[in-house]
Amino acid sequence: MAAPRRHTSKPRPSHRPPAKVRQEPPTHGPVEVTITRVGGRGDGLAEWQDHRLYVPQTLAGDRLMVKFGEARADGWEGVPVSLLEEAPGRAEPACQHFGSCGGCAAQHMDEATYTAWKLEMLTSILGRAGLLGDDVTLHPMARTGPGGRRRASLVAARRGRRTWLGFNEAHSHKLVDLAECAVLAPPLVALLNPLRDVLGQVLADGQQIDVSLTLLDDGVDMVLEGLPEPDLRVLETLAAFAESADLARLCWRAKEGRPAEPIAMRRRGSITFGPVSQSPAPGSFLQASPAGEAAIIAAALTGIGEAKEVADLFAGSGTLTFPLSQQSRVHAVESDGDAVAALQAGARIRPPGQVTVERRDLFRDPLPPYDLNRFEAVLFDPPRAGAQAQAAELAKSTVPVLVAVSCNPATFTRDAALLAEGGYRLTDVWPVDQFLWSSHLELVGRFVR
Repeated sequence: MAAPRRHTSKPRPSHRPPAKVRQEPPTHGPVEVTITRVGGRGDGLAEWQDHRLYVPQTLAGDRLMVKFGEARADGWEGVPVSLLEEAPGRAEPACQHFGSCGGCAAQHMDEATYTAWKLEMLTSILGRAGLLGDDVTLHPMARTGPGGRRRASLVAARRGRRTWLGFNEAHSHKLVDLAECAVLAPPLVALLNPLRDVLGQVLADGQQIDVSLTLLDDGVDMVLEGLPEPDLRVLETLAAFAESADLARLCWRAKEGRPAEPIAMRRRGSITFGPVSQSPAPGSFLQASPAGEAAIIAAALTGIGEAKEVADLFAGSGTLTFPLSQQSRVHAVESDGDAVAALQAGARIRPPGQVTVERRDLFRDPLPPYDLNRFEAVLFDPPRAGAQAQAAELAKSTVPVLVAVSCNPATFTRDAALLAEGGYRLTDVWPVDQFLWSSHLELVGRFVR
């Protein structure tokens, strides 16, 4: 028998990133600073000897002692030590987790201060882009109040004998185990403890999954994402939980993008868009709150005006398509297969020809001007990445009115600049605050040629 060959190849280089070297702060003792303004993430901004500090839970005008914490890209985290002088506008936080949970950034602000902060963020970014002028109407900000959020994505993790369920801390992967939540709808909050208990029975030690919760018209739609294929015991345990918690639907999937597999489909899982009652696919995107959805629909309808031939681009499952179909003929364009199926089902309920549906990837294959010019108005509601390719085509079109719905003011301004170069002018902006106490703000903008 031949002697075994000796392994002489060189060791493979490690692909692990180098350990992050902690940057030493300019001083280790506390320093006195005054907050000059509140930034886009909700932290107060201050300067100390040309060093920028981000100080959480502070207001413009606060004077305090802080220590330098971790370095950020253009400054440092400021760790509060003592408050020397308090600025007006402070409120008592509504939730015991505020300060650790990353879901909220502004519970320390009273109503007037909070509203002014959100509007200042919006007007600053639009103003820097040259989009705001005396001829642009900024409408009052629509608000979603406490307990108004119907949708949440939580993280669940089993660690030893304890199961954690909640949101991550700000700027961290550390999980906050929620005992309450001031922004979620009460039926979702009521699920926290029983869901934590049942996940403790089905998750292995060290296992972590995502939990998608959506409050539909007929109950809660729940999807467990990252769950390995469940065996009979796990299926029976989860099905019993769906019964005891009175869920509308409970599904699982191994990872994002995979179809959701049913565990318990106790009801249809319905949501109403104008004249149409839909049954969206489990875990489908919906606007975060009914109040926010209503505000966006109202602004979109106002922006469209009396147009009778309308295109709804990035139409989703029909949030705007079907309310709009009550006054206009609508051509809905969407790429996601489940959403297209929901659109087609709803279109069959409407009068013939009132809603037509097209499956198309508008990022890779935007509608060109010769397809757009037959419409009297175009509505587009893209994801956070915006609609750069489609906006470039719209800018070449002759469509009289465009209405843009955006969940990201930064990509809105980028796309609006393309429209402006093509001869469109922004006339109206409707701010919509669906994510209470966060730095997130949505808007609807109307453009005319």
